[in-house]
Formats: sequence, C-alpha cells, structure tokens
Amino acid sequence: MLPVETAISRFRRDLAVSRFLRVALMGSAVMCLIGGPLLGTHGDEAIPLAAIVAIWVLLSYRSMSAARVAADSPSLIAAGEFELAENHIAAALRTFSLFRSAKLIGMHHLALLRHAQRRWRESTLLCQALLAQRSAPALARSTLLMMTDSMLQMNDLAGAYAALGRLCRQKLNLHEALALQQLQLDYGWRVGAWEQMLSGLGAKLQMSELMPSVNAARSQAYMAVAALKTGRRDLAIWLRRRAELMADSQEITADRPILRELFALAW
Repeated sequence: MLPVETAISRFRRDLAVSRFLRVALMGSAVMCLIGGPLLGTHGDEAIPLAAIVAIWVLLSYRSMSAARVAADSPSLIAAGEFELAENHIAAALRTFSLFRSAKLIGMHHLALLRHAQRRWRESTLLCQALLAQRSAPALARSTLLMMTDSMLQMNDLAGAYAALGRLCRQKLNLHEALALQQLQLDYGWRVGAWEQMLSGLGAKLQMSELMPSVNAARSQAYMAVAALKTGRRDLAIWLRRRAELMADSQEITADRPILRELFALAW
C-alpha cells in the first residue's frame, strides 16, 4: 500500500519539477525564436528549436500515458477492486507528467480510494494536499466534499464546519448540492442542531427524492430524529415511514448510531 506521506511528498516534488521544465522549455523556445534575429544568425536556431519541440512532445506523450493508467481507477474503486485500483494509481503517480492535471487527478483518485477503504485520516490528508494546489473548480469541489465527509467520520467537527462553510460559498451543481445536504444533516445531528435540520423541510424532502435510495432514506431518517428531538412526534413517524419505504433499516443506520435510536422505537 502506497504510504500517504510518500505520495504527498512525491506529488509536490513532481509538480515543482514539471513547472520548472515547462518554464525552461518555453523560455528556451522563445530564446531560439528571438535570438536569431537579434544575433544575426538566421537558420541556426532550427536545430535547437526542433530538439525542444521533440522533448515537449515526448514528455506530453508520457503525461498522456499517466492519465490513461489512472483513468480506470474510479470504476475499479466503485467495483470494490481496491488492490487493482491501488496499482493503477501508484503507477500513474510514479510516471512523470509534464502537466499538472494528470498529477492532480491521480491524487484525487488516491484520496477517493482511501475514502472508500474507510481510511479517513489518510483521505483527509490527501484532500488537504490537493486543495492546497490550484486546480479545476469541479475537482476542487469534489475534493472538498470528500474531505468534509472524512472529517465527519473522524468526528473532526471544527474541520468539517470550516469545510461546509467553504462549500456553501461556492456555486454547486445538482449532484454536489445533494451531497452537501447529506453532509449538513450528518453534521447537524452530531452537534444537536435539530431546528436547523428541519429548516426548509419541504425543499430538503424534494432534494432527498433525487438521491440514491439509501441516501434519500438516511436523509429523511436524520430529519425524523430532529423532529423527535424537538417534540414533533407525528412528523417523526411520517418521516421514518418514508425512510423505511426506500431502504432497509440496517442500511440506513450503518455507522449512524443516532439513527438506531429512531428505528428501535415501537410506534
């Protein structure tokens, strides 16, 4: 298994080396183009310029190879093929890439793998290292959502609160908004913010209906607990019944002890 500290160190080193090479190659190309006219040596710049272009093409090809190696990682993770995904990701991270995007995606896949393996601390560290770099907004939002969930699983409520605040200030697509609502409800029961969990109940129910069945059921179970804690017994019963129609109670309560209390009640 690839140690997280090693992966992060290599990631930062590779980004620095690739940035240096890009600047050096582009600077050399510019010097070749303007050096001839300035020095009066027309035509002599063709050979070094061709060499620079060849080096750029070769390194670009290696970069694309690294991206292709890592491309199958998410599907392997989703299928539970963690060992095979680990091998693909490790190979991608070991392969030099001239462009930042391949390394950023490789790190994101490694964080995704550690999250799926329930190695919350390692997933959080990888996400933090990734968020420290400038990346595409969609990748940054996905990483932030994953980091928030990992922090909640570790019960790092201060870190999760800060991450949720960052997410709330961003423009999210529908998938990200659904994930955010789930995280907010998960955070809410951990801190006992029962009233806030029920705020905008109608909109939250509509959002939950767009989620996968287990997530939808869990969201409504969270709100049922909040209703129970605030003395709204009829609402709690209604929400619990809706949740039970969508998923089995054991799936809903997995790793969520507060929800076991809800389904243990005999109404």
